[in-house]
Amino acid sequence: MKSFHRFLAIFSLFAAFAGSAFADYPRPWQVGFQEAATPVMEKITEFHDILLVVIYSIGIFVFLLLVYTCIRYSAKNNPVPSKTSHNTLIEIIWTAVPVIILVLLCIPSMRTLYFAQKADDADMTIKVIGNQWYWSYQYPDQGNIAFDSYIIKDADLKPGQMRLLEVDNHLVVPVDTKIRVQLTAVDVIHSWAVPSFGVKTDSVPGRLNETWFKATKIGTYYGQCSELCGVGHGFMPIAVDVVSKEDFDKWVVEAKKKFGG
Repeated sequence: MKSFHRFLAIFSLFAAFAGSAFADYPRPWQVGFQEAATPVMEKITEFHDILLVVIYSIGIFVFLLLVYTCIRYSAKNNPVPSKTSHNTLIEIIWTAVPVIILVLLCIPSMRTLYFAQKADDADMTIKVIGNQWYWSYQYPDQGNIAFDSYIIKDADLKPGQMRLLEVDNHLVVPVDTKIRVQLTAVDVIHSWAVPSFGVKTDSVPGRLNETWFKATKIGTYYGQCSELCGVGHGFMPIAVDVVSKEDFDKWVVEAKKKFGG
């Protein structure tokens, strides 16, 4: 048991060092996304950037059009009001152009959506179970390792640990590995969400949902339950340690001793 504790201490230092370089978590006054750590989140960020350009362009165009209209057709510059009731060409344009824009935006949107749903050909599977108010994890491919993950209370936080985000048992996964995540719940609907992974999937009682991720950067990544699930909703965070494949194999050996499997 002492050797396991030493391993955890070394592993925590490693994860903290890696996290300072690659991992991401919510920051005060943060506006943009967290740093992308998976191909899915990279595609979401790319689509967001495209959408932002389109939205700003439309907003600026409409604003300038309104300014022009207010000046050009003010009582001072247009003392005799126009009696035009409609303009067929303009009506066709302002109907067709938005349709074209929406169709063009639909293409990358659907590509990203379908890409995010492709959980086939996974290298390993992890089962996630939502509880009021903590998460349970199972590794069926690693001898059925299973453990619960509870939030660390404020009074028990150590220097460097983040309030409302730190847990006692982190989910540990290997880097550059496609991982299928199967989700369910035992009581009410929860939602397993890790922003840097681009993952947010509901855990529904009596139903098995599925998602996937492939972390490409070693570090520690944080998330939270994103479905209102009761008074403890804000106190069931998610912490995922992405480690090298060699370190993951070492963790599996030690985890089997501690958690069974």
